[in-house]
Order: sequence, then structure tokens, then C-alpha cells
Amino acid sequence: MKNNIIFGPIPSRRFGKSLGIDLSPGRKQCNFDCLYCELDPAKPMPGYREALPVSDILQAVREGLAEHPDIDVLTVTANGEPTLYPYLPKLVEGLDELRGETRLLILSNASTIGRAEVRRVLQRFDTVKLSLDCATPRCFRRIDRPETSIDLEAIKKGMLDFRREYRGALIIEILVVEGINDKAAEIEELNRYLLRLRPERIDLGTIDRPPAYSVRPVPYEKLRDLSLLFDPALPVHITSRRDIESLTPSSYSEEEILHTLTKRPLTPDDVQLLFDPQSRKRLQKLLDEGKIGTLENHGVNFYIPA
Repeated sequence: MKNNIIFGPIPSRRFGKSLGIDLSPGRKQCNFDCLYCELDPAKPMPGYREALPVSDILQAVREGLAEHPDIDVLTVTANGEPTLYPYLPKLVEGLDELRGETRLLILSNASTIGRAEVRRVLQRFDTVKLSLDCATPRCFRRIDRPETSIDLEAIKKGMLDFRREYRGALIIEILVVEGINDKAAEIEELNRYLLRLRPERIDLGTIDRPPAYSVRPVPYEKLRDLSLLFDPALPVHITSRRDIESLTPSSYSEEEILHTLTKRPLTPDDVQLLFDPQSRKRLQKLLDEGKIGTLENHGVNFYIPA
């Protein structure tokens, strides 16, 4: 079992070289049953039915760090929801003793963020990445299929409370599913809420792996259109690059490039996908002239108006 706890290393442009820690390697244990989950469907549960001893996890991490001493980040996750792990505070204490200069990241569905004790333990992570696929209850229930006791408004309030307390990097992940949360009205509700939350970054993506249920991703063009519905003050980053083979780069004048960046900062990957060669030269000219600049946001570079 110990060998199943650690996975990777996984290279990431956003987080560096990551070593994963799976708190539930033997089975799916989650309080959501998301339509897009890559794991098999399973009834949501309020807590873990099986929990590994902290000592087993720490020993696996110790061995992983000895084998891969150049790790940038330890990523706490699970086949399910890691904050349901009943010994998380004790585990994080142990990880603090082992990690040295290595950063700590957790990937959570945010379902327990309304609990003060969960927010306290999350304070000890350098980066916290929380999911928020919908800002309206009906959409939330359709896409995330939560355990019955979970309330979206408690999650949203908990996130705001956590944001006021937390000194690390808060990242929000939105996964778009065709026909459910890809409507302008849903994005407008997310935008309204996220303007209050003000996370360091918002990762906007879609289904990249075979899902648990019969749902479909949206193409890159749709993600791009949806990203433009968010307020320009929000740092939205499109993470998915599905179905881009047929995408034809467009020609942009210097004025159009500046206008586009005012509406939504672009990453170098976006520029490669959206701009034809002459437009990329125009962007470089604007860079050389100081009319646009670059901003690094927790591992992601953006072109922005100067």
C-alpha cells in the first residue's frame, strides 16, 4: 500500500516538479460524485470509511523525498476529497517536519471549507487550490452531485472567510461541462462571486480524461469565449487545450492586440493558438516598445497592457 500513496514526480509549468500524496489510494472516498470525475461513479459519503495511519503516509513521503530530492512541491490529494482524511492536522505537522524548502499544495473540492477546523489546517499550505464549478445551487447539484448535507452557500461563505485569513496563494478551479455550466448566466454568477473572493488565479478548464458519466467537454474556443465574460480584473487562465487542431490562428492589428489584452490578459500558449505569425511579430514589437508587459502569476506568465 505504501507504494500507492506516492505518485509522480509530475512536471508542471505552474507548480514545478510535484510529488503527489494520495490519502485514499485504495478506494474512492468522496462527498461529491462529480459528473466529470475520472474515477468510477460512487455514492457520496460524509467521511472516510478507511483511513491510512499517518505514520504510513509519512514513511511513504520520506522514501519519496529520498528518491526525488529535487521536488518543488508536495501535492496532497486523494481518490476523493483529501480534507475528509480524519488525521489531516497531524499529517500536516509531520509533512512540515519532512519538507524542508519544498512547498505544500492541496487540491480540494472545497466542500469542507465552511468548517473552522478545516480552514485552520489549510492555513499551513503554501498553495490551496479549491474547486468551484458553479455559483448557483441547481447547477452545483447537477454537476458536482454532493452528499445531501453539503450546502453551496456554506462553501461560498467558507471560502470568503478563508480568503480573509489565508496568507498563501489561493487558486480556484472551474471545470466546464457542455450544457451545464457553460451558459453566460452561470458565468455571470461565478464572476460576481469571484470579484468578492479575489483569488490569486482562476484556472478555467474542461474534461480532459474519460468521465464517470456521459458528459462532454467544451472546445477551446468556447472556453475562450467564457473567459471573456469574467471581469478583466480577475486572473483567468485557460488550462485545457482539447480539440484545438482545427483552430485557425487569426490576424490581429496592434490596436486589436492592445484591446484584447485590456479585456483579458493572454498567456504565451494563448498567443500561439490565437495569433498568426504576423500578429505574434506585432505583439513582440509592442513588447519591445514597452506598450505591453508581462506578469508572472504563481507559475503562469501573462501578457498585459503596460
